Amino acid sequence: MDFALTDEQQLLLESLDELLERECQESYIAQLDLAHKPPTSFRQAMHEAGFNSLGFPEEYGGTPCDALTLMMLAERVARQGLNNGFGLELLQAMDILEFGSPEQKQQILGLLAAGEVPFALGFTEPGAGSDNSAMATSAVHHDGTVTFNGTKTLITNALQSTYLLLMAKDPGVEDPRKAISMYLVPMDAPGITTNQLDKIVWQISDSCEIFLDDVTLPESCLVGVKGQGFKQLMRNFEVERLMIAATCLGLAQCAFDDAASYAAQRVQFGRPIGTFQLIQLKLTDMAIKLENMRNFVYKTAWMVDQGLPLKSQGALCKRYCAMAGFEVADEAMQIFGGIGVTVGARVSRLWRDLRGHRFGGGTDEIMVHIAGRQIVKDHS
Repeated sequence: MDFALTDEQQLLLESLDELLERECQESYIAQLDLAHKPPTSFRQAMHEAGFNSLGFPEEYGGTPCDALTLMMLAERVARQGLNNGFGLELLQAMDILEFGSPEQKQQILGLLAAGEVPFALGFTEPGAGSDNSAMATSAVHHDGTVTFNGTKTLITNALQSTYLLLMAKDPGVEDPRKAISMYLVPMDAPGITTNQLDKIVWQISDSCEIFLDDVTLPESCLVGVKGQGFKQLMRNFEVERLMIAATCLGLAQCAFDDAASYAAQRVQFGRPIGTFQLIQLKLTDMAIKLENMRNFVYKTAWMVDQGLPLKSQGALCKRYCAMAGFEVADEAMQIFGGIGVTVGARVSRLWRDLRGHRFGGGTDEIMVHIAGRQIVKDHS
């Protein structure tokens, strides 16, 4: 494995740095966080610069790109202090490009071409998070239509999206592995209502409850094969976990850089606090965790590019980076002291957003379930 930057990667990162400096300064991110608004203008700038088409097949107007380069870009955007600022569109589109009908592909690609967020993922329910078998939202097929009833919760970016990529269960199928299907549902369909949830993390991304009350649509809203929805969703979950890990790496690096600079400047007892050994110990351990995170992310991306089976690797990477990233931000906040918890302090936002990644995309505990059973299987 050689992670030295290629000429193409170097040019891409330099171009991204210029765009971040112009379109995504810290004052811009802070204002979005305070107002609970999405980074619409930044997304549009990324789209116009061609970054949001990286990783898409050429036949859909995209530019092929390896996983390692995509993770480097996600890391760099997050290092600017912007959470979930890159990769969302790619992850969303891949489900449709792989399993959607020609009409669905045209709908989603049209939204992507306009620089918009095409859909939110309707998976989590009040009684079904990690336990997908407990999903209760129903999809009843009849006379060429399908009717949905149920509630989804903590759905990210629902208010920004045109569609909901809905996971729903056929109540007539007993085996939960064969009961869940995937549907592309317009957010403005009759019978859909939303309730925005207030939260302490990810302020630039809305989270909603979504209520589906006899929402009836043509069966053409089905994505892929009936009864294969969960399997289809899992196809791209590994890349999503890796993208989350890269985001955690970038956010943690941002927190570390801020804390190290602050330690070099903040004077107490007549000298910079960075000269005290306890502060140096914190910074040293933070640097070790960042090195481990980067190696974990880059190796996992390399495995994807080599076509190697990830098995437990993706879950291990996501668990470690989410936990270690939060620990880095927590120590950074300790170095800042009281000023670190004031409204508007970047380190406090990084701390909040990193904490959210310990359950978003799969909890720390479910990563143990995924990786642990694979480890036992490999040694049986």
